Amino acid sequence: MKLEVEIGGRRRKVEITRAGDRVECRIDGRLVEADVAETSAGNYSFLLAGRSLEVRVDARGQNLRITSGHREFSASVHDPRKYRKGNDSVLAEGRQQVTAPMPGKVIRVLVKAGEAVAAGQGIVVVEAMKMQNEVKSPKAGKIEKLLVADGQAVNAGDALAVVA
Repeated sequence: MKLEVEIGGRRRKVEITRAGDRVECRIDGRLVEADVAETSAGNYSFLLAGRSLEVRVDARGQNLRITSGHREFSASVHDPRKYRKGNDSVLAEGRQQVTAPMPGKVIRVLVKAGEAVAAGQGIVVVEAMKMQNEVKSPKAGKIEKLLVADGQAVNAGDALAVVA
């Protein structure tokens, strides 16, 4: 997965590869390896260069608040795939089908049919390879249809919901 992460006003290119609990992360080309386990929702245990870290991540859209020990950081995550061919999610018009980005299992449905949603608001959480991914609304609107339920297996590209 390739992302751009902005932390402390500095944007970095990040590429993440995960195999089980092992994570390889290239930050601006520099390799960082760690063992990672999610201990509870939003709480992670990292083993990094022989050092153990407990990290809390609170996500609000693309903005993150990261806490480790007595240190706190703010970051924002930018997924370059969202901006291919000028398709900014904020500009989505008409009925939009929200699809699963990868095969996995629906862990949580965050909205109800008929509920109003904002652009970028989480709709469904899909777990794949022990990582939870929040699938977001491509536009502001109303949930016209929910096509999945908690615990349901999905394939990449499967329709999860329709936003009108």
